[in-house]
Amino acid sequence: MDRQAVALSVIAEVVGRTPEEIQAEQDLVADLEIDSPKALQLLVTLEEKLEIEISDEDAARLEKVQDVLDFVNEPKPN
Repeated sequence: MDRQAVALSVIAEVVGRTPEEIQAEQDLVADLEIDSPKALQLLVTLEEKLEIEISDEDAARLEKVQDVLDFVNEPKPN
């Protein structure tokens, strides 16, 4: 499974939907109703499953599903 597919499945799991129901243009808060506890769950699960670190600054920029998908595909410094 590629990084975007993993991210999509994590988002779907957090919001209680299937990955097929999640669209790239959806807003994490307005459309998917991700509140603070769900946002924390999303970030922690993404970090664990993708073995990445998401800074508070990066997390603040993740507003839409596409933002998350783009972020997980960015090359990360070692």
